[in-house]
Order: sequence, then structure tokens, then C-alpha cells
Amino acid sequence: MDLTTTYLGLKLRTPLVPSASPLSWELSDIRRMEDAGASAIVLYSLFEEQLTRERAEMHHHLTQGTESYAEALSYFPEPESLEHVAEHYLNHIRQAKEAVDIPIIASLNGDSPGGWTQYAQQMQQAGADAIELNIYYLPTDPHLSSHQVEQNYLDILQAVKASVSIPVAVKLSPFFSSFANMAAQLVEAGANGLVLFNRFYQPDIDLEHLEVRTNVLLSRPQALRLPLRWIAILYGRIACDFAATSGIHIAEDVLKMLMAGASVTQLCSVLLERGIDYISVLERGMREWMEEHEYESVRQMQGSMSQQHCADPSAFERAQYMRAVQRYSV
Repeated sequence: MDLTTTYLGLKLRTPLVPSASPLSWELSDIRRMEDAGASAIVLYSLFEEQLTRERAEMHHHLTQGTESYAEALSYFPEPESLEHVAEHYLNHIRQAKEAVDIPIIASLNGDSPGGWTQYAQQMQQAGADAIELNIYYLPTDPHLSSHQVEQNYLDILQAVKASVSIPVAVKLSPFFSSFANMAAQLVEAGANGLVLFNRFYQPDIDLEHLEVRTNVLLSRPQALRLPLRWIAILYGRIACDFAATSGIHIAEDVLKMLMAGASVTQLCSVLLERGIDYISVLERGMREWMEEHEYESVRQMQGSMSQQHCADPSAFERAQYMRAVQRYSV
């Protein structure tokens, strides 16, 4: 049974890849994920906010007292005494590469063009096999056009691609007026892969304390329908690899995403709920299903149920919605 797949130019043992999450904070958990069968690991994200905040704090400490007496110079903190978020992350990449034999994909998270993208090059130098660029951007300005929003994504991607030679995948939300066109633009701008989809954490209102609060809601299996649809539609139409994420909880979910056209499936919520060792359960379930249905390899099934190859291509389009509602009965 051949479960190997290729993603971002990396040959992977299986399509099972833990996504960016707190599970990669500790080297011991990274080793456990490899032992459980993970074929690659996306590290937790280095955030633009962390880098800009650290830079501001550094400037504050190094200029504090400059208008005071000269003796105040002796109170300036030594640069090495300050905690560097970026250096900690880069060291984590180096240590992870030494700890395991599977590919390590760094995650860079931001929402605006700027000098923070230079850290992509340092991630490559630290040993990252690829970079997942997570553009976590929620446009709220009513005067900002869709073209400006899209250009922001392209500018960030191009800045990162200009600084590295390793593959770069872009993790996207589905909130574009023409998602297919946006996906094509990103690939034309150099994206080697697309990760579908990013999940924005939504605010809630605490009625007792009258506060707006955010909390983490883990994905449910129904969430896989959206990435499944768009991977199936785009497979074979734009030249990149697809990583499916969100809603993948059982082996059958993995198989569906592969048939839609994904190269890998990224796991997060299910591992937080069921533990790291559940990776091996997913792999075993894949093998059992493939044996029962006489599939010899992942490559054999990949894209077999995409819009290009399925018997009813219109099933992935809105027209199917009308037929589904008409057939529904309480």
C-alpha cells in the first residue's frame, strides 16, 4: 500500500501533516508526532505583531534616558539581555530539524507588507524545508477596495518569495469576491501551494459582563465541505499543490480530500481533542479503506473526484444547491 505523496516538492510518507498549533511548541511533542506517523510538521506561527512589538520595546529600552545625564548610559540594557521572539523561533527550527527526520515547515503569520518578511530568509537559513505564509487579514475599512485587499496579499507573498529559495505555501481564507481568480493570482506570483482554509476566530458577546470576547472553537467535521469544494474546483486548473485543512477528523475525511485533489491533509482540532497518537489511527483507517476498495496508492485516488474528473461536475456548483433543497423534506 503506497501512501506516499508529494507536497511543495517534498516527498512525504503519507498525506498526514499536523498543522500550525501549540502541539509543536515542545520538541518532545514534535518527536511524538513523528513517532505517531506524521509525514511533516508545520510549526506554530511567528507573528508579525510579535516582531513589531519586540522592535518597539527594543527601541524604547535603548533610547530610555538619552535626554538625561550621561551617567544614565550605564543603565542601558545589553541587547543580548532582551528576549528575542524571532531568535527563539529560529532556534526552535534548528532544534526540530535535529530532533526528527521528517520535513519541518515554518509558519510566518502577518497581515501587511513590511520588514517582518525578512525573517523568511532566516527561517530558510535555520533549516526550514518550506514556509507556510499565513496571511491573517480581516479588512474592515469600508473605503478599501477588493483590488487593494488582493494586492496586499500579493505584495506580502512577493516579498517573502524574493528572500527565499525554498517552497512557499499561502494559507488563505475563503473571503474573496472571486476566490478562483485570487488563487490563480497567488500562483502566478510564485506560491508553490495553497492551504485551504484559514479559520478566523470569531468574537462573541458576554451578556453577563457586557464584554466582547474571543475564544477558540475547534473545527467540526462539517467544516470540511468548504475546502473540499474549492480544492475539487481548482485541481488541475492552477499549477500548485493543495493542502486541505479544517474539519478533518476521521480517515474517510482524509480520503475525500485526496480524491478532491489535495496533496496533504493538515490536522489540528482532532489532535487537540484525541491526542497526538490519533495520527496512527487515521493512517490505519486509510490503509483499511484502501485495501477494501482495492486502491494501491494515494496517487491513484488523488483528484479522481475533482470537478474535472467526477461524473457530475455541476455538483460542485451552486445549481446543485437548488436540487438539494428541493429534495429536502422534514
